[in-house]
Amino acid sequence: MAIALLILIIVLVFVAGFLLWKSRDSWQWFHITASAITFLLSIIFLFPTAETLKSRTAWNRVKEELEVRLARIEIEQATLKYGDPTDPVGGRGVLDMQSELQGYALDAGRRWPNLRMQSNNGGSIVLASVAPQQELPPGVEPAAADAQPAAAAAGAQTLIPQDMVVYGFAETPQPGITVPVPTFFLGEFRVTASAASQVTLTATGTLTGPQQQAITSGQAQSWSLYELLPLDGHAPFIAIGSEPADDALFGRVDEELVKRLLASGVSQTTIDDYLRDGARSKQDDPPATRWVKVEFVKPHSIVVDSTEKRDVLDGGFFDPAGQAVDSRLQRGEDGAVKFKTGTQIIVKEEAADELIDLGVAKLVDTYFVRPLNDYRFILRRIRLRLAELAIRKQELEYEQQVLNDAIAATVAMLAANQETKLKLEQDVAKIEVERNAIAQYSEEVKDQVAETRQRLIGIYRSNVDLETQLQEIHLGIENSLP
Repeated sequence: MAIALLILIIVLVFVAGFLLWKSRDSWQWFHITASAITFLLSIIFLFPTAETLKSRTAWNRVKEELEVRLARIEIEQATLKYGDPTDPVGGRGVLDMQSELQGYALDAGRRWPNLRMQSNNGGSIVLASVAPQQELPPGVEPAAADAQPAAAAAGAQTLIPQDMVVYGFAETPQPGITVPVPTFFLGEFRVTASAASQVTLTATGTLTGPQQQAITSGQAQSWSLYELLPLDGHAPFIAIGSEPADDALFGRVDEELVKRLLASGVSQTTIDDYLRDGARSKQDDPPATRWVKVEFVKPHSIVVDSTEKRDVLDGGFFDPAGQAVDSRLQRGEDGAVKFKTGTQIIVKEEAADELIDLGVAKLVDTYFVRPLNDYRFILRRIRLRLAELAIRKQELEYEQQVLNDAIAATVAMLAANQETKLKLEQDVAKIEVERNAIAQYSEEVKDQVAETRQRLIGIYRSNVDLETQLQEIHLGIENSLP
């Protein structure tokens, strides 16, 4: 192609020269000179023009590729931001995740991670903030709670408001996670002193043995402090990317995560409840864990707004019938939720039975739903239970001491009685010997008495015979006298 172009240029040069030579008679010298210069310049500028066209073609190709990439990136950005509705697994976007993250942050309240324990003197624990500065993507602002160390470094007077009650957790690194994760509850504390980069805590109650050991032994070096206790939920134990299904109400439970978090100090029954969360229920499941999916066979409405007029602080957000009192929770309009035919909902078993008995819904499936834990109530109950157990322990120790004293007295009494028994046995043996001797002597005396009696009887009879003879002699003498 280049050779052909070169040949064409050479031919054009010869043709131009021939035409100029032919025009020598009719043109003046300046015409011929201007034409020659113009022709030579056109040939000279032909090469930069070609180079420019070539560069322009390349840049057009780059522009088209960049436009395609821009369109693809815009689609990807929109998908990342708003999610992909056609993807049943990973269809959530950044906005959905950010909203969910804000919900978790709202439930957790303010938090202060990456606090290092400096000292532990007489129950006063001193923690210092050493949170590193993390690089965030452009356009992403740090959360208010996570920006707390930065605010302290920027000149804040206190790290945590004084006299605030906070909840401490020990942080440990986890595989696949860049930041330490709270894994062990250290107790409830009150902030007694606070500076820009450190805080002093004291326990609000008696800590348990494992908590005291974790603090005093130095195992809990990295702390996280929370304004509120975390709320229990079903979603944190679901595997990443898992979606609800007919046999898994919340999605597939991450078995490895559950077993790792509940590895120690948890009964197998509790672990099984976490693993079965959202699965189909069994016949022997407690009523409190049974939730039912029902499908409406005819239109139905349920009144959810209460007609009671009162302040939330006077009796809570709901009335005794379970209807919303607070205007922020009320549905408005007619105050009822309407269901169309074919709509499926999941409710507790007693509510499902009521709808089925009314003939407006039919049973679809039954699920096992783990009852959520209220950690604030559980911790208070555990604390009261520990206090009761401590009192009971003292009572049992006192009873044990009394029982030990009684046992010691009984043993001493048994030893004394044993000695008395031995002496009595010896006395009994002696008495038995004496009794046998007495019995033998009695037999001998009886024999002697019997023999003496026989002799006395013989003597008595002899005396009677002698008395009879004397009387006969006496009568004979009397008769012989005149």
